[in-house]
Amino acid sequence: MKTGHINVQTENIFPIIKKFLYSDHEIFLRELVSNAVDASQKLKVLAKNGEYDKEIGDLKVEILLDKDAKTLTIRDYGIGMTAEEIDKYINQIAFSGAEEFVQKYKESDNKESIIGHFGLGFYSAFMVADNVEIKTLGRYDDAQAVQWQSNGTTEYTIKEIEKDQRGTDIVLHITEESKEFLEEARIRGILDKYCKFLPIPVIFGTKTIQEDDPSGEKDDEGNVKQVSKEVPDQVNNTNPAWTIMPSELKEEDYKGFYRELYPMTFEEPLFHIHLNVDYPFNLTGILYFPKIKENVEVQRNKIQLYSNQVFITDNVEEIVPEFLTLLHGVIDSPDIPLNVSRSYLQSDGNVKKISAHITKKVADKLKQMFNQDREDFESKWNDLRIFSEYGMLSDDKFADRAKAFHLVKSTEDKFFTVEEFKEKVKDTQTDKDGKTVFLYTNDKEEQYSFVKAAKERGYEVLELQGPLIPHWVQKMETTFENVSFARVDADTLDNLIKKDEDIPSKLSEEDQEKLKPVFEGVVNKDKFKIQFESMSESEAPIVVTQPEFIRRMQEQQQMGGAGFMGAFPETYNLVVNSNHAKISEVLNAKEDEQSQKAKQLTDLAMLSQGMLKGEALTDFVNRSIELI
Repeated sequence: MKTGHINVQTENIFPIIKKFLYSDHEIFLRELVSNAVDASQKLKVLAKNGEYDKEIGDLKVEILLDKDAKTLTIRDYGIGMTAEEIDKYINQIAFSGAEEFVQKYKESDNKESIIGHFGLGFYSAFMVADNVEIKTLGRYDDAQAVQWQSNGTTEYTIKEIEKDQRGTDIVLHITEESKEFLEEARIRGILDKYCKFLPIPVIFGTKTIQEDDPSGEKDDEGNVKQVSKEVPDQVNNTNPAWTIMPSELKEEDYKGFYRELYPMTFEEPLFHIHLNVDYPFNLTGILYFPKIKENVEVQRNKIQLYSNQVFITDNVEEIVPEFLTLLHGVIDSPDIPLNVSRSYLQSDGNVKKISAHITKKVADKLKQMFNQDREDFESKWNDLRIFSEYGMLSDDKFADRAKAFHLVKSTEDKFFTVEEFKEKVKDTQTDKDGKTVFLYTNDKEEQYSFVKAAKERGYEVLELQGPLIPHWVQKMETTFENVSFARVDADTLDNLIKKDEDIPSKLSEEDQEKLKPVFEGVVNKDKFKIQFESMSESEAPIVVTQPEFIRRMQEQQQMGGAGFMGAFPETYNLVVNSNHAKISEVLNAKEDEQSQKAKQLTDLAMLSQGMLKGEALTDFVNRSIELI
């Protein structure tokens, strides 16, 4: 028997403190199972390289729970260790055996995935155990099985033992404070979370299956009777879809894997992107486009990050651009550093390259779909629009690529790219300053009269809806030269698209000055600004508009993006049509009738905008009844 002290290298002591190695104690099982998988993978590599000539057998990892003995055992049938290797890899903590192995065999064509990031993982065992044993038998012909034991201090013992099977048992004597990890449901939950797709079978307990009776005995209906049988319960899928070449998968395989990832999701994804890169970094995975709702927040945390099929996290905001967190699926890369700060991830070179690559792949996929089958792409656009808008606002490179496929829809239900729409309307909707004005509505029913008036002028109107539109519109105005956006109810059409020709006014400036206080007297002067416009006689006598700039600022402020302190004032223009006959009637009416006529016309304009409510609406109805 040998006793000694674990050699902790001073500069690496901070991740070794057993209670602070990881913030989440359940991680211990991920680390130990990952090490067991590594041990199995190493044996495969040696066998393929001709350095191990015996049968490798049925490689698997078993999780054994003994509630009475208060132990949890992680067992593998992999490479095993000698006493010397324990001294090197366990007692000298700062040394990563997995890293050394990867370096030695990195040029081998037969190398298997080695989870090299988990060199310190063994010591996570002491977060939940006050006594840990390693029982191991190495792969060599004359190997002697040994047991290593420590109670969580730097003291340990090593002694020779009898062990028939090659491989390693890690036996954890669970502390009273961590007795939750002696519950089957708790262990199964951790395995399902972290070990669902490990490349070596992970067995936890047994399950009952039904199979044909070996005797062949039949039931009354002539069918072979079924008998129950206990079999090992494998908790993982060792060959998840992202590890298989895309050419070997069918559409149903991708849909099946989506259901495997999200068993409680009943909607199928729109389509998928299969990532498969081995240079200049390693990256595999499958990303799915879900049907994205208007509320982008509820979609997040659906991308799962893996390292060599070991689950790491579903919070990937530091690894992919923010807008890509709306997607679902899996990213697997051993080149992403684990268990480090967010600021480190954001500055890491590999992370930046991976992020840029994923962004490009997503943009390329959307462009490909647009080019190959535009009609199908347009049918999916309502579900893709929010994602594309978000991407264009948050990532300049994506925005540049998206110009080729991002669509806008007219009130006639026709789709255009921004460039296509600009080309279509430039002859009719370019103002006297050379700017092409894109008229739009966010609710064509509510703004029906404005849309109708625009169409009667021969103008095209877009439908732009959703929480991101105020920001997206502003982005487009800076992206496309000589383009501006204006909502149809932002002003009169003659002001929205100013032409060289002016319509003469029937009211003189003196007449307008007389009428101005009349209309000011029937509205809230702090909220409404009276504005006389020389409009067509066929247009409404009064129109309520809200300036484009003010409305955008209010909408952006509601989303936290206007950059203003305090509330932006809600103000409107009360636009009086100086050429309408009813306005002339107000001018020519008796003084006591002017206010009543102005009030009725103003309320009609506000009613058409849905702005007349409560007492004001009741007064208008009663007044209208009296006038009939």
